[in-house]
Amino acid sequence: MSANNLVAKTGHLSRFILKLDRIRIPIWLISITFFTLVVPPAYSELYSSQQERDAMAETMQNPAMIAMAGPADVLNYTIGVMTAHAMLLMTAVVVGLMSILLVTRHTRADEEDGRIELIRSLPAGRLSYLNATLIVSVITSIALALLNGLGLYALGIESMDLEGSLLYGVALGATALFFAGVTAVFAQLTETSRGTIGYSIAFLLGAYLFRGITDVSNESLSWISPLGWVTKAEVYGANHWWPMVLMVGVSLVLFVLANYLNAIRDLERGFMPSKPGRRNASKFLQGPIGLALKLQRTGLIAWAVGMYILGASYGSVFGDLEAFIGSNEMMSQMLLQMDGVSIAEQFLPMLMVVITLIGTVPPLMAINKLRGEEKKGRLEHLIGRAVSRTQLMSGYLLVAVLNGFVMVSLGAIGLWSAASAVMDEPIAFGTIYGAAISYYPAILVMVGLAVFLIGFVPKWTSLTWMYVIYSFLVLYLGGLFDLEDWIGNISPFGHVPQAPIEEVTAAPLVVLSVIAAGLMVIGMIGFRKRDLEG
Repeated sequence: MSANNLVAKTGHLSRFILKLDRIRIPIWLISITFFTLVVPPAYSELYSSQQERDAMAETMQNPAMIAMAGPADVLNYTIGVMTAHAMLLMTAVVVGLMSILLVTRHTRADEEDGRIELIRSLPAGRLSYLNATLIVSVITSIALALLNGLGLYALGIESMDLEGSLLYGVALGATALFFAGVTAVFAQLTETSRGTIGYSIAFLLGAYLFRGITDVSNESLSWISPLGWVTKAEVYGANHWWPMVLMVGVSLVLFVLANYLNAIRDLERGFMPSKPGRRNASKFLQGPIGLALKLQRTGLIAWAVGMYILGASYGSVFGDLEAFIGSNEMMSQMLLQMDGVSIAEQFLPMLMVVITLIGTVPPLMAINKLRGEEKKGRLEHLIGRAVSRTQLMSGYLLVAVLNGFVMVSLGAIGLWSAASAVMDEPIAFGTIYGAAISYYPAILVMVGLAVFLIGFVPKWTSLTWMYVIYSFLVLYLGGLFDLEDWIGNISPFGHVPQAPIEEVTAAPLVVLSVIAAGLMVIGMIGFRKRDLEG
């Protein structure tokens, strides 16, 4: 078969995918650009003098912040450098998640649903749909780069010149391209969309964790992580373009590899085939809860390990934290303002927001799996037997609720175990675990919202992910500068007391738990009454 035949009708399919995602892609682009553009003006007002910016630079130089946001040029800490330091890496992680979800939707997910088989029955090439997806990813990446780059320059802030602004946008666009390539490769290796998303997100989190650990311990090793290339660009400072050229080049290699693997494998097969199951199902598997656990077992184990490692990676920097601040007079004056609370404990709230919001992802994936099974027409086979809709949703809901508890607990245990190993005076386990578990009701609200959407407006279930991203960005930004309270209070996480800085009271946690329970009950009633969708 000629190369032309392999990619026949790619242009038509690209337009088809753009039409399918005509709402989804603009929402991603607008959301990411909005949160990028609101930060620099706020920084200009909050840190108007160089002295204030230098104080902020000292704050960001502690090991915990380096692990979270990467290193920064503290000798030239302008508004531009501050914006790139605080925002670029975290935004790149969100951009990576965007690419993972968009590419999976049009590769392995469409293949699972039989759409690619239908397309191949038409005069379209074997590689056409994959390349159409990659072309749409390139278009999305270019749009993201231009919107953010030109938008930042249009703000007219003195230290944010055209070159630095364009480099900022290109860094986001190159990240989107890279993780589009990573996801396209995993789509050929795995047999399910669940596996593609799971492995791709694991790669994203692994890249972030490895960069965080190496930026603190040995910065030269952070070159191994693709997210390390983002920080090496030194946007608005030295403005290094070649790490972005490297990222784009590796992305193209991944595109070629994905095409090669797609060309040599069978449709609906992967290079990591699923293992055959038992001939006869166990008693546990014959119930809704057992089925839900079986379908998500691999992902749950992977996320559990990842949450422990995430907590441990943050805990490992606590050994250097006290020494750094103790030798820094400015930092000592800034942070030693609360009686009875150690310096390390003052950093706990910021770390807990990150850990618990990441820990919200697996329970949401667990409950949204029910909607995924419905879209594939698999629920009729279950409901047609002696299984009620209430039993079915209860199984997935129980898995999600327990999932959230386990993930938050493992994150806290990982942080405590690593911090205890490196600190002379470790933080008490109860302090760390209590600070983490206080966010559990907020996670339940997120799960409850997903149940409500599945019950009444199943086509809008993806809104839960936008809500998580909103919560992450707002609360992360809120820890860096003083946002209005109502902005953070839109998220359930904004109502959680920031232990141990603030006293944990039962009232907000009880209210959040009641709201979560109400959403779950109402959602289950809606699911029981509505028609199933294919």
